[in-house]
Amino acid sequence: MNNFLVHNKQTIEQMCEDIGIKNTQELFSQIPQDVRMEDLNLPDGLSEMETQRVVKRLAKENNADFACFLGGGIYNKFIPACISQVASRFEFNTAYTPYQPEISQGTLQVMYEFQTMICRLTGMDIANATVYDAGTACAESILMACRISKKYKACVHNNLNPEYKQIIKTYTDSQSIEIDWVDEIPQDTADYACVLVQTPDYFGEIIEPQKVDCLSVVCCDISTLSALKPPSEYDADIVVGDIQTLGIPMNFGGPSAGFMACREKFMRQLPGRLAGRTVDKDGKQAFCLTIQTREQHIKREKATSNICSNQALIGLCATLYLSVMGEKGFKQAGYLSVKNAHTLSEKLAAKGIKTLNKNFFNEFVIEVDNADKFLLKLKENQILGGIKLDNKKILVAATEMNTDEEIEKYISLC
Repeated sequence: MNNFLVHNKQTIEQMCEDIGIKNTQELFSQIPQDVRMEDLNLPDGLSEMETQRVVKRLAKENNADFACFLGGGIYNKFIPACISQVASRFEFNTAYTPYQPEISQGTLQVMYEFQTMICRLTGMDIANATVYDAGTACAESILMACRISKKYKACVHNNLNPEYKQIIKTYTDSQSIEIDWVDEIPQDTADYACVLVQTPDYFGEIIEPQKVDCLSVVCCDISTLSALKPPSEYDADIVVGDIQTLGIPMNFGGPSAGFMACREKFMRQLPGRLAGRTVDKDGKQAFCLTIQTREQHIKREKATSNICSNQALIGLCATLYLSVMGEKGFKQAGYLSVKNAHTLSEKLAAKGIKTLNKNFFNEFVIEVDNADKFLLKLKENQILGGIKLDNKKILVAATEMNTDEEIEKYISLC
């Protein structure tokens, strides 16, 4: 391997010419000049002890005690304290964990248990050991359906999470797969490789996917399956989604992890890793990667995906969460989320603020006179009131973390 060499002037000029710009400064032309930093103006170096004092003083200036009613794919959920304690143990939390779990029977067993839990929740036959996120899972499900059907056209409902839609566009454009974005699923779907529907959708509406003449892909918030029937009961062939609500902090929107589950007959087209249980030469229980090649990219054009790693540590957190919460705790968290959301919606209606959803789990859209003014007033009173959709519509979510006092304060400010 050659040593890294800094690009010379000629190479930089050639690169700029190839992408249609005059110089590297044009790469930042979309950033307004008045917000650019000319000089970092950093102070002189401090000792470790002095640095700690400065950082602590700065941290005290943060106002982080906000009531959160934000959703849109990332939610403020209860996380048992033991999860971080176990997941941060050095046996799990290593740089190599996501890349080569085969070196650890413990990690492989966690992956196997995670897959089992996902199958139980979704009602599907087989699940993989996570992919990068729900958007990736959606895109991979379309590629998977195209491989199975030998058709290169998919139908996707417009109410899918906007981030997932962008990832789908990135994945499918390079594969020459045509995507029809629709507000209603057409009656005749025989020409499609699959139909992809999210339920509850991005706006919180619960949708029961209709029967289609192609593969049915359902994207769901895994936590809603604490109360809603599993996708297998409405003939889903592939089920995808995110596991952020299973013991993963919001972390400014990530990282998280996605899951994919499917019918057994499609398992060899399922991307990502699959852990299996077997016995070793002494007849003792053992775990290993199975079904697919160790490294997807070795097969190149025959590979089911270019994914050759996974979110093993986040999958561990989700497995711990479901284990600690148990079936009763999982259902109770879902019930409280529904209760709080519907209580908030009803109280808003009493104040003349309309909820636009007909059926929702814990997320809904409200209509106000001025979304910016509405949200600003809440924020000034330490409430993150929702996600602005347009000048009059706001996406609001509630979880088990929202107290009666927070809901009453939200209402009092409307």
